[in-house]
Amino acid sequence: MARAIADWWDSVELWLTQLAFPFQVLLAIVVIVPLCWFVAAGVDRLVDVVSSYVAETRGRE
Repeated sequence: MARAIADWWDSVELWLTQLAFPFQVLLAIVVIVPLCWFVAAGVDRLVDVVSSYVAETRGRE
């Protein structure tokens, strides 16, 4: 199973490196920008949950 995933990733990587540079940049922007946005939103939500838990815990003392 791991070998199949590695082979698939190698083929994707080869396809990407053979694209012209402007298409590589465009594809990276289309994939990376939304991914970073979702990660940032998740981290923000996690910090909100943890900080409210800590504030609630300290309020009980």
